[in-house]
Amino acid sequence: MRKKAKAPEKVPDKTGILFFPAFDWSLGETHPEREERLLYTQEQMFEEGVLDLPRVRQFAPAVCSLNAVARAQAVLPEPGVHSLEAHLIAAGSALVLGEAWRRKEIANGFALVRPPGHHAGAVVWGNRGFCTLNSEAIVANDLRTRGVRRIAIVDTDVHHGDGTQDIFYHDPNVLFISLHQDGRTIYPGSGGVEEQGGPNAWGSCVNIPLLPGMGDEGFLYALENIVLPKIAAFEPDMIINAAGQDNHFTDPLAEMNVTAKGYGKITEVLRPDLAVLEGGYSIQGALPYVNMAIFLALCGADYSGVREYYAPSCEEVKGAAVREYFRDLEEARKQVHHEWQRVTESFLPSPNWFYREVEFFYDTDDFMEKRREYIRPCRDCGGTVLMMTRNSMTLERGVIVRIPFGTCDACRLAAERIYDCFIDEDSPMNRVVLVDNGQ
Repeated sequence: MRKKAKAPEKVPDKTGILFFPAFDWSLGETHPEREERLLYTQEQMFEEGVLDLPRVRQFAPAVCSLNAVARAQAVLPEPGVHSLEAHLIAAGSALVLGEAWRRKEIANGFALVRPPGHHAGAVVWGNRGFCTLNSEAIVANDLRTRGVRRIAIVDTDVHHGDGTQDIFYHDPNVLFISLHQDGRTIYPGSGGVEEQGGPNAWGSCVNIPLLPGMGDEGFLYALENIVLPKIAAFEPDMIINAAGQDNHFTDPLAEMNVTAKGYGKITEVLRPDLAVLEGGYSIQGALPYVNMAIFLALCGADYSGVREYYAPSCEEVKGAAVREYFRDLEEARKQVHHEWQRVTESFLPSPNWFYREVEFFYDTDDFMEKRREYIRPCRDCGGTVLMMTRNSMTLERGVIVRIPFGTCDACRLAAERIYDCFIDEDSPMNRVVLVDNGQ
């Protein structure tokens, strides 16, 4: 008897949406990152009846556990000294939609949450760029423990997603792509083409710095000619969009020239499984329009009627200038080769580890994190990563031992030996943390 043919898996036809305005979290009544960022969007979506579309499914916020945070980030000196309540709910809300997608309850989803998270990195000493916890990284590592192995994170915020890059810089199973205004002209000053991943994950990080004023045409050219081919070659199980909306031509903190319709097209072309709101500070002039266009595009609906009442005030970079800029950018990318120093230290279980020094500026509290990183060379995984970090303001120090997701036995053993070495009570370090991405 022939076996009965297996029925094709049902594809969900729902688009999830979740709002979390974080009413009780504020950096100041006049600060650009405030609750009105989402309230105008909610009001417009209600008025337009978008939430009544048959495809739409609304979800309620949830609180992220500290265990989920610990798979992605080390919060120093300990989580209890930080005000994390709103950040945990923002990350938890992204987890709700990520899990709904994994269970095939929705085809895609949009987490309209604040605070943002993409400047929060592998080590958290405080808030930087309005961010403390990284929602995209937390949901990515949570889903990878549940069978979603390869994930592409595409950051379309106007600022370089330096925190997300930091978390996955040594992870070959996460493709991180950031399209952002050139870091030489805007915070945080990073995101050049030379930043392409750690020595065991070279090429897993793709930075696309954009000229100020690049606009819809330039953004879409980069997406179609650089981003999509790299995603296709990587073959991810899931695409997450860090959906910053501060590329809009009215944003007060940036100089790009993207329209709401352009954002709809970006979403239509990228086709993310999950979009998570990041920046965007033109509260009335941009956010209701951009959020509407993004959500309609996720729903497969017509977004062409979403138009601002005013036109961009600066001239857009177009045509031949766009193509020439990206040809030069890709040529510069090809010329870069990673040159990491090799070192041998008494606390490393084998010789010739890779080594580098990095710094991160915490603009909210005005201090630097100074960090030394040691990476175990490995052909089979991302390699054990040892981070020695110091807070320049409090002078507190910490040791973070990171075990990459999908680590090989040799790298896991090396990580455990290093952790045992530093956890000794005679260690001069203030805090020793084990970050196991796969647990």
